[in-house]
Amino acid sequence: MHRNNKLHAFLLDKAKILTEEWYESLDKTNSRGVYASTNPEVINTLKKQNYDFHLQLCKLFIEEEEKFFTDFEEWILSIAQDEQHLNTPIHHTLREFFRVRGQYLNFISEFVELHQEEKENELKWNHMITLAFDKVVLKFVEENQRYSEQRLQAQQDMIKELSSPVIALDNNRALLPLVGDIDTSRARFILENTLQQCGEKGINHLYIDLSGVVIIDTLVADQIFNLLKALNLIGVKTTLSGIRPEIAQTTVQLGISFNDISIKPTLAGALTLPPPN
Repeated sequence: MHRNNKLHAFLLDKAKILTEEWYESLDKTNSRGVYASTNPEVINTLKKQNYDFHLQLCKLFIEEEEKFFTDFEEWILSIAQDEQHLNTPIHHTLREFFRVRGQYLNFISEFVELHQEEKENELKWNHMITLAFDKVVLKFVEENQRYSEQRLQAQQDMIKELSSPVIALDNNRALLPLVGDIDTSRARFILENTLQQCGEKGINHLYIDLSGVVIIDTLVADQIFNLLKALNLIGVKTTLSGIRPEIAQTTVQLGISFNDISIKPTLAGALTLPPPN
């Protein structure tokens, strides 16, 4: 790296100015998410994040490259995982990175005007700034995408769990109401979650209501049948209710037999009748 303590001091002295000029020039009418917020707390946090960025970036001209980017990673991770930035379209965030890069190029030009003896280094410094921004932006996008995927997966897992609850009715009976579309992934989760919940809650009879399910494909129907067999293996009796004609047709086409399974037309009917022996 091309070190220059004078340039570092010059940019460090401009840090607060960089932040204020950046925020004042922010086009809030054409921004979304964190950049359009009118919440004073969010605005102050955003300014601090921008100011901390400058404190770190200034070190570009006094630190070795490896240490510089290693130290910068903490800031990048904090922004990539920041709730306000996660709720901001990524192209708006990238636009602000590029605007800040323009600020630095302008200040380097200003520094060179004040120190003509450094004129020959201007192109080198501009290249360093551009390269640093490229690496920071790339790392930010990677971490933002990774964290967004993790958060999405956690939300999907929660939705699956909430949409497939094993509801205890008394000490040894429970209800599994299934609602909405069931794809292969959800069917697999239902199987695993139901077996676990029945074991943990000491259930010996489970009522499975399908009245809220409109369509089940052959793979899903097979998974449900596997669930019934698995429950039987751990000593849990089952009663199915609310099977629609379309679902019945699918199971017939699969050749699935429910001869050993209690079936009732409605959930109310299943719950009011005594369970089979």
